Amino acid sequence: MAQSQKSVPTLTRADLADELHRTIGLSRAESADLVEQVLDNVAEALLKGGNVKLSSFGSFILRKKGLRVGRNPKTGVEVPIQPRTVLTFRPSQLLRQKIND
Repeated sequence: MAQSQKSVPTLTRADLADELHRTIGLSRAESADLVEQVLDNVAEALLKGGNVKLSSFGSFILRKKGLRVGRNPKTGVEVPIQPRTVLTFRPSQLLRQKIND
């Protein structure tokens, strides 16, 4: 029997802004704006085709996938899957260690 994991709430933009407000003392509006600016910069770099590396956290990497043939699992009919770019996240070794401790 599989052991169920304890439910952990999802971290949101608002949670990040609240943490900045509490720890740094910025106003709530300034905290929310700072979170938005950081996320906008990350998104902008990815949209330009670059990767994003956050030291001690991990890397967001864009990977190009070529044309390939997929199969409909119900019918078995082969279907072409068009080339696309996918976003992957690779956690840093430090983050992996913290998660596994």
